[in-house]
Order: sequence, then structure tokens, then C-alpha cells
Amino acid sequence: MDTYELTKGKERTKVSLSAHYIGSDQIIYIYNQNAHIGAVAVGEYDHKKRRASTSVITRLGHKDDVVAQKAAHLISKSTRKPVCVIAGIHLDNITEAEVTEILENTNRLVDEFITRGV
Repeated sequence: MDTYELTKGKERTKVSLSAHYIGSDQIIYIYNQNAHIGAVAVGEYDHKKRRASTSVITRLGHKDDVVAQKAAHLISKSTRKPVCVIAGIHLDNITEAEVTEILENTNRLVDEFITRGV
């Protein structure tokens, strides 16, 4: 499979995950209707130590590192392969409830992606 697409949520809290493959490596985009590059995280699996580590770069003023880092770590740990997650979720006048719902939707996206073994 070369590309994988999944969406969770509705209206303002709708979030999508799109996975693309470069050889056996993965590039994952997590975004909403206001897609952009907010943070980039690279997850790497150490086969000797049997653990994943993650490095993150966050653009000034953005908070997408929370989503990118968690997704990169979980996906790399599960697949035991390198992964690059690019997260860009923006919502004007966001409420605390919407933040919570968006984070829950992104967690569900990543969990389903991992469960499907894509």
C-alpha cells in the first residue's frame, strides 16, 4: 500500500491522517481544514535496545509538537521503522473542549493506523 487516509471527528474538530511511503519508511501528515507545517517529528527505532526515540522541530508560535512527537514515537515503536510526522492543526478561537476533542481524535487516528498494521 502506497498511501493511507483516515479522518476522525466532525466540523471544527475533524482531523485527518495521511500516510505515504518512501521505501519502507513512512511520512505521516496529521492535519485539519487549516493544514500547515506546525511541527515535524522523526521517530527512529533502535533494534539493539528495542526502543524508539523521537526528535522534534516546532515552528515559532505553534503547539503541534504535542501531536507530532506522540504520533512519531508510537508509530516508530509499533512498526520498528523510521517515521516522519508532520503535524499542522489550527483552529481560530479554539476552546479547551475543542483542544481535548482534537487530541482525542488524533490519538484515535494513530491507534487505528497502528492497529491496521499499515
